[in-house]
Amino acid sequence: MNYNPKSLKAEEFISHEEILETLRFADEKKNDRAYIESILEKAKPIYNPNGSLHCGGLNHREASVLLACEIPDLNEKMIKLAEEIKLAFYGNRIVLFAPLYLSNYCVNGCTYCPYHAKNKTIARRKLTQEEIRKEVIALQDMGHKRLALEAGEDPVHNPIEYILESIKTIYSIHHKNGDIRRVNVNIAATTVENYRKLKEAGIGTYILFQETYHKKAYEELHPTGPKHDYCYHTEAMDRAMEGGIDDVGIGVLFGLDKYRYEFAGLLMHAEHLEAVHGVGPHTISVPRLKKADDIDPTQFDNGIDDEIFSKIIACIRIAVPYTGMIISTRESEEVRKKALSMGISQISGASRTSVGGYTDEERPHDTEQFDVSDQRTLDEVVQWLMDLGYIPSFCTACYREGRTGDRFMALCKSGQIQNCCHPNALMTLAEYLTDYASPETRKSGEELIKEELTTIPNEKRMRIAGEHIESIYQSNKRDFYF
Repeated sequence: MNYNPKSLKAEEFISHEEILETLRFADEKKNDRAYIESILEKAKPIYNPNGSLHCGGLNHREASVLLACEIPDLNEKMIKLAEEIKLAFYGNRIVLFAPLYLSNYCVNGCTYCPYHAKNKTIARRKLTQEEIRKEVIALQDMGHKRLALEAGEDPVHNPIEYILESIKTIYSIHHKNGDIRRVNVNIAATTVENYRKLKEAGIGTYILFQETYHKKAYEELHPTGPKHDYCYHTEAMDRAMEGGIDDVGIGVLFGLDKYRYEFAGLLMHAEHLEAVHGVGPHTISVPRLKKADDIDPTQFDNGIDDEIFSKIIACIRIAVPYTGMIISTRESEEVRKKALSMGISQISGASRTSVGGYTDEERPHDTEQFDVSDQRTLDEVVQWLMDLGYIPSFCTACYREGRTGDRFMALCKSGQIQNCCHPNALMTLAEYLTDYASPETRKSGEELIKEELTTIPNEKRMRIAGEHIESIYQSNKRDFYF
């Protein structure tokens, strides 16, 4: 197939031949010091006198050379550049969210997921609207404001009407000072009409992992069910954008196929969305294959170690500087700590990957999609982030102010994030500290807010944010944002 990033055909914008050629090119150049240094120079952020930022990013071939690079001092330079880019565009804010599993009924035969239709050992469960309400109140009582809905693909148990009703239920629940202000949705590939319905329901980002971009491997890993159709799945983001959803999140499940192949495919997908729709993915997720009910990750021989995983994150951050990056509780505290500085901008906290898991006092395992490595409470995660020098953010303002798609990218490039996202993060942190935090977390959080307020460049914004934070501390007034 001829490679064409502007094509709407999966096998043309994710061309197998182009990926193989890219890997050959990367192998040729992986010890070419002059070429690698020129790529790193090209990728550096440019700080303009008017305060705006420009970062050209890299194409999939250039980024693949960085990933293959075997020169130790240039690998160190690469990590430092990823850290500089992360700080330039996202500052020291880390957005927090939680997954909410609605149903594990599924008709697909994915060989790496315990929800697969042939698994008779997993307990099947689907939440009622009343159960969803209880789960949401439990999440609100932790302090969460942003959820990612998860459900298996099953047209009988989990039709689009069920997902839409669930979204409506979630947004309707106002418990004490709690609100879920953004619902992201991670459900199977669907039709333009259904994406339009999701957009009308007020979703934030539509997330769909490719799992693997290698077509032959994809079809073997998904032997049965509608997900077997590689092209329909891979072209889903184009249908989502046609349906009016302008924030989409992509990702691969590292460990299913060769990581360098997946990395090139992931960036080609981002380039395709930019070429066709004028804006790339809002987020890129980097999940790794993990143990689950009847799934043993050692049966898959493409696993990657922590060092390679970190390098992948750094190379993605350099290649797509404006794109948010997500790491979940699949990863340990240690791995997540390393990933934060190199590019991650969103993490899940206190996640339960089982259906109905938040209302059970003990962590249930019988309906889990994967084992959770980082099992700390949200308060512990918030304290940990602050100890590392980050601002835990529960902000959802951009979505509600219409700063999505290319409008968010414009804000990112303008260098105004420090005057916008920074005060918003501090105000949402103040809400968390006042309503949900332990006394120790509240004390250190209030000190952090006091320090960070002084770093807002615009004096008027600094003053207004300070006044709003004082209102949050002294009253039940909530949900201030710029």
